[in-house]
Amino acid sequence: MTSVDSGRQSVKSLFKMLEVLEAFSSTDPELSVVEIARRTGLPRTTVHRIVDSLRSVGFLEQDASRDRYRLGIKLFELGGSALINLPLYREAPPFVDTLGKLSGEDVHLCVFDGAQMVFVNRRSQITARPHNTVITMEASPCHSTGVGKAALAFQSDAVIDRVIRAGLPRFTPSTIVEPKRLKAELAAIRSRGYSVDDCEHEPELRCVGAPIRNSAGRVFAAISVSGPSRRVTAEWVPELARTVMTHAELLSIRLGYQPDSHSRAADAAPERNAPKRRQRTTAGTAQGERGA
Repeated sequence: MTSVDSGRQSVKSLFKMLEVLEAFSSTDPELSVVEIARRTGLPRTTVHRIVDSLRSVGFLEQDASRDRYRLGIKLFELGGSALINLPLYREAPPFVDTLGKLSGEDVHLCVFDGAQMVFVNRRSQITARPHNTVITMEASPCHSTGVGKAALAFQSDAVIDRVIRAGLPRFTPSTIVEPKRLKAELAAIRSRGYSVDDCEHEPELRCVGAPIRNSAGRVFAAISVSGPSRRVTAEWVPELARTVMTHAELLSIRLGYQPDSHSRAADAAPERNAPKRRQRTTAGTAQGERGA
């Protein structure tokens, strides 16, 4: 075997390992070899070999009593290292905090990983503490969340089609599950500059999101404000959206993005576009605070 052939074989092996790792998800955290083989299309003997290799380096852990596997803590360590080195992770906290204070609602910041949204920063209003920020690498779908639709709308047709082919599960009666309707929604988001999760991921929870761009102008993340629909009303959405877009663009600029001369946010102070805060009730802090 030549060095070229050996290199190609190594790349193929690496892709197979990635396929095995990507078979796991938040909804299916534990899988057997048979289930992994079914999801990846790889032969069972190949899956056995890959699983053993991944387990030996800590990327997979085995539940010996049931012969099932789950992602290992080593992956979490690597993910944490990648997260804290993201410029977005370092620069975002002041913007997330200010947006939470101005809106009086929860704020979510997520990165698009090519298939779903991964939470980077989350500011909760459940407690009265001024800096109640939670860092998590939990993932959420693109088609039913404010951050997801805000990011997906600005991806290529190929990426959008890939997300659609992966499935559009229904979470509430309002979830958009028809590809044609989702594409129309994404076109509307591109036109107006913000997304609305109208109780599509969780009942009675409305979210408003906006895209975040990197220095090359590519949308790679999104930020959203979410709260119970009785507070984040349809009438409030346009006003709230202006504030969310302002902060999304200001954060993008901080990351090196150079907007055109018609930018709404380049010369705006965050407080200038602050929405009128809604009064929070005791009941409002007990439920419906998790949307994105």
